[in-house]
Amino acid sequence: MPVISVPHAFNEDELYVDLRSIFGRSLFLKCEGFNFAGSIKMKAAIEMVESAERDGVLTPDSILVESSSGNLGVALGMIAASKGYQFLCVTDARCNLSTRLMMEALGSQVHIIAGQEANGGFLQARIDYVRALCASDDRYVWLSQYTNPNNWKAHYRTTAPKIARRFPRVDVLFVGAGTTGTLMGCARYFREWHRPVRIVAVDSVGSVIFGGTPGRRMIPGLGMSIRPPLLDESYVDEVVRVKEADTIRACHRLARRGFLFGGSTGTVVSGAMSWLAQHDDRQLTAVAIAPDLGERYLDTIYQTNWLEDIYGDDELPRASGTVTGPRATPAGRRPR
Repeated sequence: MPVISVPHAFNEDELYVDLRSIFGRSLFLKCEGFNFAGSIKMKAAIEMVESAERDGVLTPDSILVESSSGNLGVALGMIAASKGYQFLCVTDARCNLSTRLMMEALGSQVHIIAGQEANGGFLQARIDYVRALCASDDRYVWLSQYTNPNNWKAHYRTTAPKIARRFPRVDVLFVGAGTTGTLMGCARYFREWHRPVRIVAVDSVGSVIFGGTPGRRMIPGLGMSIRPPLLDESYVDEVVRVKEADTIRACHRLARRGFLFGGSTGTVVSGAMSWLAQHDDRQLTAVAIAPDLGERYLDTIYQTNWLEDIYGDDELPRASGTVTGPRATPAGRRPR
């Protein structure tokens, strides 16, 4: 069985799973899906809300509004309910049904965008809707996870230091890329650390975060149809791009061994294993961040009819994942 390490009893934020017995390569997976919101997005949500409160942006009459594919919406819904704010989540048709129902159960309003913008896809359409809403009514407060520096600061202050304490000899860290809040927070922290850590970003094929041709993406979580304003590529050593079929294959492989993870986690694990297969990993301490669990994906990536409708009847392709890089070392950087 995989080794589970819980340094502090009942501390759900410090649970790691070594995937060696499943994939044949050691990879310590930091499981972020055990907080009340069920995903790593709870950290960014808390940081952004509390900052807005300190700055006087949020008042008792405010209505929180955010564009989200799901997990941040749930986190903000929980925070809003506990603090007495109204909350509107603007999402699109790819949002999992269970996620939408969870937000509504928390008292949040959910608006689903049906159409796409020509260049920015669903995301640009969601952002345009939120901007128009805020312009029409000043009660709406948009935290803007895409541009809010508190998104990455949450992980600079919490996620990365916890990894450093648990793995003082970590060599490589795999982080999924979406808004790039987690990626940038961790990368900035380890840039300042006492020893070099290779930062490998994991993105979805069809995403344009690191350039490339936009394509269809049906699994919410990672990837974006526009370049994230928070991204600074000088902090990223390599990028691994993962096909959605490989994401699904990784999720099902983990589930068959008793670990039900979400699509974002499947993407990160697939990309990490692809990278490790191309490097001498025998002496490496490798850590990856698992953003969420899989119960919100039961009607999608774990549902046969959904898979057949989206990807056809053919067997999903063999897991591959492609690696771009290594990138040139920026001036003033230590080679890694």
